[in-house]
Amino acid sequence: MKINRIMSLLYRDKSILKIEKKIRLLGINQKYNAITFMNIRIISSIFIFFMVIYLTDFGYILAPIITYFYYTLLPDMYFNPKIKKRSRELDYDAIYFFEILTLSLISGNNLMNALKVSSDSIDSSLALEIREVMREVNLGKSLDEALEDLKGRIPSDTVNNILLNIRESNLFGNNIIDTLYNQIDYIREKIVLENRARISKLPLKISIVSVIFFIPLLLLLILGPVILNYFS
Repeated sequence: MKINRIMSLLYRDKSILKIEKKIRLLGINQKYNAITFMNIRIISSIFIFFMVIYLTDFGYILAPIITYFYYTLLPDMYFNPKIKKRSRELDYDAIYFFEILTLSLISGNNLMNALKVSSDSIDSSLALEIREVMREVNLGKSLDEALEDLKGRIPSDTVNNILLNIRESNLFGNNIIDTLYNQIDYIREKIVLENRARISKLPLKISIVSVIFFIPLLLLLILGPVILNYFS
């Protein structure tokens, strides 16, 4: 911890906050913080710098360029795919979780009890985050404050929109059940459209793989005997 505090003096607060926001979007179960990541980035950048100098003929020219791009792009290259994957997982989790929440509300539970029952009965990333919300409420936060903090840990705009509706329902006493049904239908349709888009890209990906790997291999099999006969 003392080392982290000392190293934090090397970084701008803005840079630390930017990395911290990305880490929060990966969920509450992350084992490292922004300072740890930035320390690893500096150490690995120094290693890459000297490796490029050692392994290439123009290392003194290439090393600063490669190291700069590595250092600058590493956070996006590391975090963005993970955040995108987590966003898709949360969308899938949301369908089942909010269905259970809706049924719990219909059965007569208030919002707090419905959230607790739903999160305790489901094992998913979204349920884990809601359990953290319940823990914060038990420690003294209001439900609105805890849900606002949760927004910083959820990369899915769809889930955040539902959480906003839940917050408004809690504050103003609005009926949330019809809204939840509409949002669940929207998430289902969104997932279907995303899957269709991915499926539509498969022929192009298969074609690229065929051009790169299979066609050269086929040409080698066909022309190989001819080439061998020519040189023999």
